[in-house]
Amino acid sequence: MKTSAFLFSILLSIVSLSANAELKPEQTLAKNKGLVLYNQLKIDLATPYLKTASEAGDSESQYYLAEAIRQTNRYMTPEAEKWYEAAARQGNYYAMIQLGRSGNDLCKVMSNCPDSGKPPVDWLKNARALAEPLAEKGDAEAMYVMYEITLNRDWLEKSANAGNPDAQFWMAIGDKQGEGFLLPWKRKEAVGNWFKASAEGGNPRAMMEYAAYLYENEGDLKVARHWIKVAAEKGYKSGVSSYGAYLAHAPERFGFELDLVKGYAITSLLKDLDGGGNVQVYVEEVLPEIAEKMTSQQIKEAEDFAIQWKKSHPPLSFFPDKLSR
Repeated sequence: MKTSAFLFSILLSIVSLSANAELKPEQTLAKNKGLVLYNQLKIDLATPYLKTASEAGDSESQYYLAEAIRQTNRYMTPEAEKWYEAAARQGNYYAMIQLGRSGNDLCKVMSNCPDSGKPPVDWLKNARALAEPLAEKGDAEAMYVMYEITLNRDWLEKSANAGNPDAQFWMAIGDKQGEGFLLPWKRKEAVGNWFKASAEGGNPRAMMEYAAYLYENEGDLKVARHWIKVAAEKGYKSGVSSYGAYLAHAPERFGFELDLVKGYAITSLLKDLDGGGNVQVYVEEVLPEIAEKMTSQQIKEAEDFAIQWKKSHPPLSFFPDKLSR
């Protein structure tokens, strides 16, 4: 415990000396653009924008730039490590964890891991030294970080009970897959409760899972429709594709009232994901199917509706995990 406290004090001094830079307006625009593209899985397009904000000292941009570089190369490179370390020096838990996990990276198999002079295990120790005191004080995110460091499910459950939507989502997934010690009828109830809590906490992936749970287990189509709509309004790709298709009855599911104009409009939003996640195959198949049932006037109304939707809703996103594997 003394070692952890010592490491924690060192980290606090490092963080205080490396305070996150205040970005200029153009750098903030670059960061925001980069994050939008990253979350749309347009990694190559995101990289130059994230680099602009990273070079200005923004730790969040540094972390996602490192993620983008590592994902593009499929292993830890010297450049990815450089940006992870830059973010880690500013107290970024997630950068420390990725540096700590680099000992199991593909670069290890290829025998070309960067030689940073600091063993990966030390980064995990640093992350723990920073997170554990906060977790013990009830910080929900720090508890989740402790789970990622230790893989101890007790920390995941503590984080979930403290209200962390990501932890609640993964508790639901874990219970669904048979983790933990629950009786069969209690397990199904727990899955539903965790998905519900995570959805109410704003997690769009949980919203879609909870809608499916309600459809399959409770037949509550009204509430299921509500969560699909909210997931679409959040910009979640799966929410948008499902909401648009179900409104247009392509296919008819969950009891949505037929609305070809809105169905076409919302499905057409997926064009913005061209280049990310292979969505265009779906768009090119479903959009003409809906259009066949519409008049030219209805299509024009749908195009106008799509323009207004974009103005009043967040950009589309796949909402990828913050800690990519």
